[in-house]
Amino acid sequence: MRPLRMRLAIVMIACVYPLVTMLIYLIAPFTQGWQIWHQTMLLTPATVLSIVFVINPLVFKYFGRYINAM
Repeated sequence: MRPLRMRLAIVMIACVYPLVTMLIYLIAPFTQGWQIWHQTMLLTPATVLSIVFVINPLVFKYFGRYINAM
């Protein structure tokens, strides 16, 4: 794997993990007793939209130089 992709992966994991964890805790009180695939169906659109419109732009704004460093 190229260094650029590895740096991007590391930064994205560091940003997405807290997002997913936070969303799980937010939906947990409302989805008690739901099957896991129901919870995932609710969680997935919120996660993807947050990554595309919030996390990704912020990652490139604040970590763009680190990611693109040679």
